[in-house]
Amino acid sequence: MRTWKQCLPDVLAVLLFAVLSFAYFFPADIEGRILYRHDSSAGRGMGQEQSEYLERTGERTRWTNSLFCGMPTYQIAPSYNSDKVIGGVSKAFHLWLPENVWYVFVYMLGFYILLRAFDFRQHLAVLGSVIWAFSSYFFIIIAAGHIWKVMALGYLPPMIAGIVLAYRGKYLWGLLLTALFTALEINANHVQMTYYYFFVVLFMVIAYFVDALRNKVLPAFAKATAVCVAGVVIGVCINISNLYHTWEYSKESMRGKSELVKPNSDNQTDSGLERDYITQWSYGIDETWTLLVPNAKGGASMPLSMSKTAMEHADNTYLPVYQQIGQYWGEQPGTSGPVYVGAFVMMLFVLGLFIVKGPLKWALLAATVLSVMLSWGHNMMWFTDLFIDYMPMYSKFRTVASILVIAEFTIPLLAMLALKKVVDEPELLTRKIKFVYVSFSLTGGVCLLFAMMPGVFFDSFVSSSEMQAIGQLPSEHIQPLLSNLTEMRKAVFTADCWRSLTIIVIGTLLLLFYKAGKLRASYMVGAMIVLCLVDMWQVNKRYLNDSMFVEKSVRETPITKTATEDRILQDKSLDYRVLNLATNTFNENETSYYLKSIGGYHPAKLRRYQEMVERYISPEMKNIYGAVAEAGGDMTQVNGDSIFPVLNMLNAKYFILPMQGGQTVPVQNPYVYGNAWFVDQIHYVDNANAEIDMIGTLSLRHEAVADNRFSDVIGQSVAQDSTSIVSITSYDANRLTYDVASAKGGVIVFSEVYYPGWTATVDGKEVPVGRVNYILRAIRVEPGSHKVELSFFPKTVDTTETIAYTAYAVLLAVIILMIVIGWRKKNDKASKLSEEK
Repeated sequence: MRTWKQCLPDVLAVLLFAVLSFAYFFPADIEGRILYRHDSSAGRGMGQEQSEYLERTGERTRWTNSLFCGMPTYQIAPSYNSDKVIGGVSKAFHLWLPENVWYVFVYMLGFYILLRAFDFRQHLAVLGSVIWAFSSYFFIIIAAGHIWKVMALGYLPPMIAGIVLAYRGKYLWGLLLTALFTALEINANHVQMTYYYFFVVLFMVIAYFVDALRNKVLPAFAKATAVCVAGVVIGVCINISNLYHTWEYSKESMRGKSELVKPNSDNQTDSGLERDYITQWSYGIDETWTLLVPNAKGGASMPLSMSKTAMEHADNTYLPVYQQIGQYWGEQPGTSGPVYVGAFVMMLFVLGLFIVKGPLKWALLAATVLSVMLSWGHNMMWFTDLFIDYMPMYSKFRTVASILVIAEFTIPLLAMLALKKVVDEPELLTRKIKFVYVSFSLTGGVCLLFAMMPGVFFDSFVSSSEMQAIGQLPSEHIQPLLSNLTEMRKAVFTADCWRSLTIIVIGTLLLLFYKAGKLRASYMVGAMIVLCLVDMWQVNKRYLNDSMFVEKSVRETPITKTATEDRILQDKSLDYRVLNLATNTFNENETSYYLKSIGGYHPAKLRRYQEMVERYISPEMKNIYGAVAEAGGDMTQVNGDSIFPVLNMLNAKYFILPMQGGQTVPVQNPYVYGNAWFVDQIHYVDNANAEIDMIGTLSLRHEAVADNRFSDVIGQSVAQDSTSIVSITSYDANRLTYDVASAKGGVIVFSEVYYPGWTATVDGKEVPVGRVNYILRAIRVEPGSHKVELSFFPKTVDTTETIAYTAYAVLLAVIILMIVIGWRKKNDKASKLSEEK
């Protein structure tokens, strides 16, 4: 057991992390201002219906109808009763610090735990924590509101710390940390980040295996591996509710395999997203220099006119153009900022390649190279295709540039292993000083060459999309504009090259002073903390700064209800939908705050719904403008049955149209089919292509099409008459009831999205639910009057929750065992001391 005096340096380090976290967000944190994030704000819309349901019933709904005509909440706001325990642990871990502050605090504390697991001294661990935590990408995602990603990245280092401890023979501590932080990691609910870091874990485990093989201690390796596996299993089981339902949902989402056979089959993957979508955000090969020079591609996609350095070289003739052109000139569609790990950190990383020995170095280097190559995406498509086609789950994730989070972990870790070796072996620098000079040349020397000859190393300072846009200008302006724009961007780039060179020079001088005996190790490390903190702090302030904070009331104020929404809400019908044509329909969720939307935004929407958007909904949306204008706004004069039949079957009762001056107007759709209706005929087809194709040929009010596999579920329908009625009598997000009357019986089609797990009862007796028209639910009823109920209460939730609580019990048993063993060791030690006296 460690004494309080022994623990004091660690306590002081934690306090320092809290101070630094508060300092970064000063004065917003003490003034009560909060960060306004577009992603968080937009997310309020899609979560509003489930929030209201929870407030009204005290229970959670697993389904919402607020966007995309309905989808599960599994990947909107997953929450299970078992989450409360791990949620409480999470809050304790970040010391109940305020929002934003605790994000940075957890970054630092997590990496500190990892370095202490590697047996780093406290001051070295503090330095490592700073350089890891202040990597630019980690602050950029805070600004963007990607909080699940922030949490996932924060919990990964301490999870890996558990693995390190296990392989160092500290099995119980390894088991506890691995289990606890695996649970926290998975609970953060960003599968992509967790998936990427398993590459790091895999490489590290291979390194430990090689080391065990060399030292002939394979039994110890096997025992440590078993401990790690047990810890991961416990962590997974604690989160089994979320994991299982996410996996179940992924099969139906855009991350799953489409049943459609598309003409461009090369773009399809076997079981995930399309290749173009996966690689849309690919890091440029030359853009990788941002690891060393943050403005290697100009920074973020903000107006160039906002760059002071650039505007010092601007020709005022083109000022209006520079207000439209971004600072970023890379080939990604856009970016919130570069991935920068610190100039001196890169120098130490290169030094580590020379002076650190053992398999772990090669594991970290391999992971770094893999990360960089995969981040290039379509810029190295042959390599990306290998992982898309053969690596399990890789095709489920988009934005391949984000895999650079691996390099942002491995580079600081190897850099710190190098510095640890320098501090632990003071004579090392004397013996291997040449490697310091080589490392300086490979980093600082590159910065110098870039600063002096930028045009030699970069072919162009204008992106291809910008070249196309500029090409539309009058010919006499094109060359002068390109020349001036290039000059401006060279100035931005070279300024950061000189800046990175200065940082590397100062850091190298600190190493040389230490070698010469003019600087103690603790002072050198302290100076490096200041150097790296100043360096990365300044860069991060470009992308996350005080001007982005607003009064708390701004974000907590409900989304303002427009006059159009107010008018629509006067319709007290139980359930209907709107199509908002005054916004980017499928890239916003504000509409969903008050209304049930045909549109919405989610990176993993239901795959079949997206395919209907591409095939029918988007073309019908384009037809509405012209039809309404031609009819002078009189919808009764519009042939809605032929112009937008799919929108009619989706119960799009209102269209929101844009007007001049940013105003909108609601237009009621008199052709909508309503909540449910009987059809006269069902057509059965052999495959998804035939099903989606036939939709465009049918009178959807009277006919439906279904896959043959549902023929036994739905059966055949019969011609209906005017006495056949279906009316909704009650609505909840996860339960809808209808009164049905039909002299002939038959098939009812509901304007509700089909998803496995929905159940139907007719007069209290369960009946099977089929799928028709590619995305809708349908059931068959007998003649007469009936009470029909559709409900979504997945039974798998209870099963997975039981497993989760069992895992908690196992983790608690581990903690109790550690306490008992520690208490016995303390007593045994006291007894021995007593006997010696």
